[in-house]
Amino acid sequence: MSLQEELTTLLRTGFPQLPDAAREVMERAARDLAASGLAARALQTGDTAPRFSLPTATGDTVTLDALLSAGPVVLTFYRGAWCPYCNLALRALQRHHADITARGAQLVAISPQIPDESLTLTEKHSLAFDVLSDLGSDTAKQFGISFDLPDDLAVVYESFGFDLQRVNGGHPRTLPLPATYVIDQDATIRWTFLDTDYTTRAEPTDILAALDTLPSPH
Repeated sequence: MSLQEELTTLLRTGFPQLPDAAREVMERAARDLAASGLAARALQTGDTAPRFSLPTATGDTVTLDALLSAGPVVLTFYRGAWCPYCNLALRALQRHHADITARGAQLVAISPQIPDESLTLTEKHSLAFDVLSDLGSDTAKQFGISFDLPDDLAVVYESFGFDLQRVNGGHPRTLPLPATYVIDQDATIRWTFLDTDYTTRAEPTDILAALDTLPSPH
């Protein structure tokens, strides 16, 4: 089963069970975000990836320059461990992690969560790649993919028990679009997946195909 098939199954089984009022708010927010033009304004293939320096789940610091010195980078942004679609996507990436590293690339995930939340997520899913904390979504903003939840959607998420105030370190309203970038060693973005729909994610096989088009790491 492809990742998108897994995501679609989750949507079809979970979304209809939500209260009508919550579904209405979520659908309206999704339409507004899609119409905002955010995805079109974000960094695209051919752009230069912004440099970043972010903490890992265990307190180390990872920089894009250090990653690129070893080879290409697959950089994926996700909303948080509270998002079931993010969890599916991260588990799918873990299943393909060996295929990514076999191509000389490194996989890194970024979310606005505090490191403790990233550590819990890493342990829960036995992730072999770094999960970085982008508190305040400053790196996501540099990529042009950050947005603020509308008031009514923030209330809905709170009603679901999503404590974004805590897990995002005091930045509860700002989230990244689901986005994945394949970045070459000269920091050029060579492949991009962007979507305002959080139920749609980059297919791991497409990431591998993008890596196969890059020159060998030097």
